[in-house]
Amino acid sequence: MHPRGAVLVYTGVMKTTTTRVRRAGARQLLIAGLLAGMLLIILASLVRPGSGPARVGLRIDADDAALVSAGRTLYASHCASCHGADLAGAADWQTPLATGAMPAPPHDASGHTWHHDDAYLIAVTREGGAAFTPGRPNGMPGFAGVLSDRDIVAVLSFIVSTWPPEIRQAQARMNAP
Repeated sequence: MHPRGAVLVYTGVMKTTTTRVRRAGARQLLIAGLLAGMLLIILASLVRPGSGPARVGLRIDADDAALVSAGRTLYASHCASCHGADLAGAADWQTPLATGAMPAPPHDASGHTWHHDDAYLIAVTREGGAAFTPGRPNGMPGFAGVLSDRDIVAVLSFIVSTWPPEIRQAQARMNAP
């Protein structure tokens, strides 16, 4: 056998093997990418906008007197016109309006605000209700650009401060890691 022929055969084998490895690697990479993409889509569909941990440093604190006081003032000027000065919500708040939107719910213990974790409450206040009710009309405006995140936390701290201890504790459990 010619030494040069052996090299050619060997080189041919190496090329074939290298090509197979590259094809297999590319195929595995493609499959891994597709699986990762599908996983991200599935996870994204399970997460509500704004859910998950609140922005760093944002924490509703109904025991912070200064925060609650600021929140009371902000609530009166930005929220009370829809949700009521006494947090009782719109009359007949569980019956849809002619538009299909629901009237403003109460934020006192009789409503459902306390059924949500802090991150959700902050997000829905910032982004508005429409971001959380796709396909349905929603009259809750977003307050991004109107209230700072600190202001939103103050308003929510005021609201939480009005709830009885057992309701506060139930809502607090939703924020546990």
